[in-house]
Amino acid sequence: MTLNITPLSPSLGAIVGGIDLRQPLTDANQQAIEQALLAHQVLFFRAQPIEPQQQARFAAQFGDLHIHPLYPNIPEQPEVLVLDTAVTDVRDNAIWHTDVTFLPTPALGAVLAAKQLPAYGGDTLWASSSAAYEALSKPLQQLLDGLTATHDFTRSFPLERFGNTPEALAHYHEVQRTHPPVIHPVVRTHPVTGRKGLFVNDGFTNRINELEAAESDALLRFLFAHSTRPEFTIRWRWQENDVAFWDNRITQHYAVDDYRPARRVMHRATILGDVPV
Repeated sequence: MTLNITPLSPSLGAIVGGIDLRQPLTDANQQAIEQALLAHQVLFFRAQPIEPQQQARFAAQFGDLHIHPLYPNIPEQPEVLVLDTAVTDVRDNAIWHTDVTFLPTPALGAVLAAKQLPAYGGDTLWASSSAAYEALSKPLQQLLDGLTATHDFTRSFPLERFGNTPEALAHYHEVQRTHPPVIHPVVRTHPVTGRKGLFVNDGFTNRINELEAAESDALLRFLFAHSTRPEFTIRWRWQENDVAFWDNRITQHYAVDDYRPARRVMHRATILGDVPV
């Protein structure tokens, strides 16, 4: 198959056609998708009714898969987590975030499949962290290049939402024990392209370590707002069986929670990455 790649905006985003993700990738198509991901940061595939096993197989061609410590998953395919608004409180997705930056090796990327959608609403936005960094003044870039930040899973997954039964409470404390806060650079260099991008997000970043608390709060508020300016973003209106594949090392995303009481069901396979530098 020959892939058709249609860019969607100057900052990020492209639609990829001419491929069936239910089938194993050829080496040529795997390399073409990887190059498109590096160039466009988030890719969209229409009309892809993939099953969880097929989704995991596709994602695993790009790296090892992560099993989320809190979200439910497909029992026979635990690497595929389930975001179902009828089952789980998914409010943490309705905030600008980069996935699992509470890990020492945050995700390389993720593959998200739309399984059940509201009649309207429920869009997802992505933002280019590299476009945001490159738009900063040189003095501010130089300041940020030398800073680190603390990321903590409890910022998006608070106890009051995930510890409401004795069993859930015990599990939550075990997850908290095995996932202590981690430190990452405020500016990350992409391990393949060498492009720099902001690596702080409202979902998991608590503070900038080298600054006083008031300075950290003020700078993080600015960076969170700056990173999601419209010119750095794209908004995707889902259709059933759409699949999105994004580079988590250089983007943030936001799932718009505007469709209640309608139901929205998504499946996600998360690809582990490396230590940010």
